Amino acid sequence: MRVALICKDKPGALQIRLDTRAAHLDHIQTSGVVEMAGPFLDAAGQMNGSLVILSVDSLADAQAWADADPYAKAGLFESVTITEWKKVIG
Repeated sequence: MRVALICKDKPGALQIRLDTRAAHLDHIQTSGVVEMAGPFLDAAGQMNGSLVILSVDSLADAQAWADADPYAKAGLFESVTITEWKKVIG
């Protein structure tokens, strides 16, 4: 199943994101379940959230991936929504 993680950063948390980015990208690469991912941008072009599409067996697997994300462990996110997602185009 495909699952979308929609993550919104806490206000003023850009430095946490920058400090943890390398570990986050390593988590993406080594987990083997990320189909696509990228940051949301604010009006000034600064990263302020993330969209991550996972290919996993269950929502529980997606939650486990999200919990292990270095961004989450660093307290970057104000909110994380995890929902099943169906790819139609692209």
